[in-house]
Amino acid sequence: MSDLPPDHEAWGLLHDLRLRGLVEESGHEHTDLLVEIGFVVRKRTYLAVTPEGRERHAAWVRLADDAPEYAAVHRAYEAFLPLNAELIRLCSDWQVRPGNVPNDHSDLRYDWGVVDRLRALDERAGGVVRRLARSVPRFAAYRARLHDSLRKLEDGDNDWFTSPRIDSYHTVWMHMHEDLLATLGLRREDEEPAS
Repeated sequence: MSDLPPDHEAWGLLHDLRLRGLVEESGHEHTDLLVEIGFVVRKRTYLAVTPEGRERHAAWVRLADDAPEYAAVHRAYEAFLPLNAELIRLCSDWQVRPGNVPNDHSDLRYDWGVVDRLRALDERAGGVVRRLARSVPRFAAYRARLHDSLRKLEDGDNDWFTSPRIDSYHTVWMHMHEDLLATLGLRREDEEPAS
């Protein structure tokens, strides 16, 4: 077997692995199948997508330019881009204070100001994610993941803003961005740089 039917549940695992990169093996029921057909390899206790897996994933996830959903997803992507630039600024402000001083998070007033700005961004991003989910249902999961990381951040765990080791707000946002690009067949390097 060298391929999967388009509706096979294993695509969800392959998609997650593709967005996350190297992922610790968790015993998912479709791991062995993806390894057997050559889409995924085991590297000690981790899983990684093979070049063939990347190629097949790209074909599976990509909307055809003439698909009915393509125009709606592209409009949502265009609405996403200014929000993405704003999130980049917020992440920078979270990590580095004015004067190029690393943020040690001792000034709670400053930190809560940045969190308040993130909350406002999240509210605006909600409409974009909902529009995406109407066209491509898998995007609905991003809303819950973003809310979960924002809630944990508001509960006082600073890692939930930008840490790459967990599903922080920034991590989930990057996954959504990568998913959007793959869905539309675009490359990140072709985007206009954030101002």
